[in-house]
Amino acid sequence: MIRAARGTYDILPRDSGLWHAIESHMREVFASYAFSEIRTPIFEATELFVRSVGTDTDIVSKEMYTFIDKDETTSLTLRPEGTAPVVRSFIENHLADESRMAKLFYMGPMFRRERPQKGRFRQFCQAGAEVFSLTDNPAIEAEVVEMLMVLFGRLGVSNLDLLVNSIGCQDCRPAFVERLKGEIEAKASSLCGDCRRRGQANPLRVFDCKVPSCQDLIAALPAITDSLCNTCRDHFAKFCGYLDDRKIAYRIEKRMVRGLDYYMRTTIEIVSGDLGAQDTLVGGGRYDGLFEDLDGPPMKGFGFAMGLERLILAIPEPEKLFAGPGPDYFLATIGDEAFTYATLLAQKLRSRNRVVYLDFDARSLKSQMRLAGKLAAKKVIIMGEDETRSGKLTVRDMNSREQKEMTAEEFFRAVDAVDRGADPDLAEKL
Repeated sequence: MIRAARGTYDILPRDSGLWHAIESHMREVFASYAFSEIRTPIFEATELFVRSVGTDTDIVSKEMYTFIDKDETTSLTLRPEGTAPVVRSFIENHLADESRMAKLFYMGPMFRRERPQKGRFRQFCQAGAEVFSLTDNPAIEAEVVEMLMVLFGRLGVSNLDLLVNSIGCQDCRPAFVERLKGEIEAKASSLCGDCRRRGQANPLRVFDCKVPSCQDLIAALPAITDSLCNTCRDHFAKFCGYLDDRKIAYRIEKRMVRGLDYYMRTTIEIVSGDLGAQDTLVGGGRYDGLFEDLDGPPMKGFGFAMGLERLILAIPEPEKLFAGPGPDYFLATIGDEAFTYATLLAQKLRSRNRVVYLDFDARSLKSQMRLAGKLAAKKVIIMGEDETRSGKLTVRDMNSREQKEMTAEEFFRAVDAVDRGADPDLAEKL
């Protein structure tokens, strides 16, 4: 038997309703903040991620799925993250000419060859949002955080911590990085191999290390928050002030950096106290220099990304988010004449946007009712030869077990009354 590739999984029909519900909540919340959806290809030129994410990051050096196209000259990569493709599309399609600010969101599969763990897969679904503008106003950052908190509230996700930091800019970070490199070199013999390598190539990445034996040494390293220039310090203070105004609780995490090279100034993480070791739900930050790095206009950027698989694990009662996948009506028939009539009834119901299941296997009525229960049908319409000739239907509510008999004309009059929001007495018959 052929199985799904390691680090991938199937979303089965019994689960897809939950995914649709979460995505629907996201779209509604994002739209309320004037974000529009963008969809980019799942593979891009490898150079896009090398130039944006950074050659010394784990993503580029260890995790990307990269291959040479059949022309034997073009290197392509399955996208490991969403920001760089969105920026590439923004530049390529000259969206800066359309507005001084673009607020974009995306949802879709990403790919990283990591060790599969709970809530972490090699193909995973990620949602994110980006704000591109001519200003680096920290109020933008606070509004995005507010939007995330509204979303989590709608999904019932609690026990969250918002972690914030500033990692400086091109004016204050280089001097700090040199100082950090010296500190790491002095401790190199006690650090893991990855830390020694990162300490030379990209010292900030040392703060990402999860090796237990390195943690005490890393905790003793200087924090960039203490070396910010006045502009970065003022920017971060205003961001925190906007969070205070919104009564959004946060914790300054002085050694928190993001795993991608394009970040600068404000960085954020939202972690869940209910997820154990893999507790990060959201990661994001500001990346003002990325546009110029990709040969684009001098735009500013701020955004975030979250993995939906891990988000689902943090939702305490996911079944409350959607009514379930069951059909609105299950048509149970007895006899050929009733079945033929039911096919026309199903057509009329579907034209009214009702979900209808019609049994094609000529089972007994008892077997059909059992199947309707298994499918979680909301109502069953029972039709036999006698009902077909008389033009009547028996409608059974699967929750209350109440049955009502009515003509097809009465039934559709009641269906249409529900759609119009009129005549509640007729609607009660359904």
